[in-house]
Amino acid sequence: MSDRVFFDTNLLVYAFDADDPAKQRRAARIVAEALRDSAAAISAQVLGEFFVTITRKIKQPMSADDAIGVIQSLTPATHIDIDRTLVAAAITLHRRYQISYWDGLIIAAAERAGCTKILSEDLSDGQQYGTVMVENPFRIPSNPSP
Repeated sequence: MSDRVFFDTNLLVYAFDADDPAKQRRAARIVAEALRDSAAAISAQVLGEFFVTITRKIKQPMSADDAIGVIQSLTPATHIDIDRTLVAAAITLHRRYQISYWDGLIIAAAERAGCTKILSEDLSDGQQYGTVMVENPFRIPSNPSP
């Protein structure tokens, strides 16, 4: 993996949620590979959303201590904090693309981290937002017609 990628919350949740084993394997492989290659970026927003989702919103929630351990294991990733400048950028993206503020914050953080891709199942696959493109790592490619 050569491009710097930004992890959306859903990718991290799938990596640690056993409810869908196929998605879990794929997500865990993507996360491990990006961390190994120093190609991963993440934001404070994503870490907070991950903690809440993995400890409260899945069928088999993780303990808070285990979730903290996962968050600590993400140390090799570039971490983007939320500040006034990032909030302003998110609002600009929200207005420009008619997306939610929260999605704008993800995109702004990815841009700040120098990412070329956001790995997300929630944002529009293939959509270009400024300098970053969204890629759904769980999309099943369609077969071309013969």
